[in-house]
Amino acid sequence: MADKRKKQAVRSGGVPAWMLVGIGILIGAGGMGYVAHRGWIPSLRSNAGPEANPNATAPGAGEGGIAEAGTAKKPSFDFYQVLPGKEVVIPDAELSAKAKAETQAQAAAAAATPQPVAPGATPAVASTRVTPAAVGPATSSGGYVLQVGAFPDNAKAQAVKAKLALQGFVAHVQVVKIGQQTWYRVRLGPYANAAQLEKIKHQLSGAGIPTIALKENG
Repeated sequence: MADKRKKQAVRSGGVPAWMLVGIGILIGAGGMGYVAHRGWIPSLRSNAGPEANPNATAPGAGEGGIAEAGTAKKPSFDFYQVLPGKEVVIPDAELSAKAKAETQAQAAAAAATPQPVAPGATPAVASTRVTPAAVGPATSSGGYVLQVGAFPDNAKAQAVKAKLALQGFVAHVQVVKIGQQTWYRVRLGPYANAAQLEKIKHQLSGAGIPTIALKENG
């Protein structure tokens, strides 16, 4: 038996068989780890990027896609579609100044109006006489209107008109052609003065309905 063990040891170069098996396993495991690390095994490769979809097709002309950077969607309506030479947009600051001036003029006119005197009483003499020039005559050659929007589609204009009706306002849709485009403008008015227009404008603003003030010329 001892002779048999010596022969096996001599055949293996003096190294036990179990040690050779262990060394072989370590060498094989190290080789597999190196191959996997290098990505030489296709099944172990990581997909860092998105996979291609074989069924995907490029969008055709007119189909929606990702909007380019810096491009904004065109609005479906425009406040500022006015008739050149016939209508003027009144900024809010200017409208407030006009309304305030009208209110002051009306107050001055009321103060200058003679009060009725009771029979037998001596009328009081005003210390300061207000002349008509101080009050200023009305020089409006047109009316004031509020424009809620101008739409290239009549159905949208009618929908806004109905929305205003729910708020208690009677609007009308005016059809005009500006350039080569037909517009359906939703409007309120006309109003006799800027003070009245500003009051309605504030009411609509409180209801979440923006408008612009316009002055019609003649």
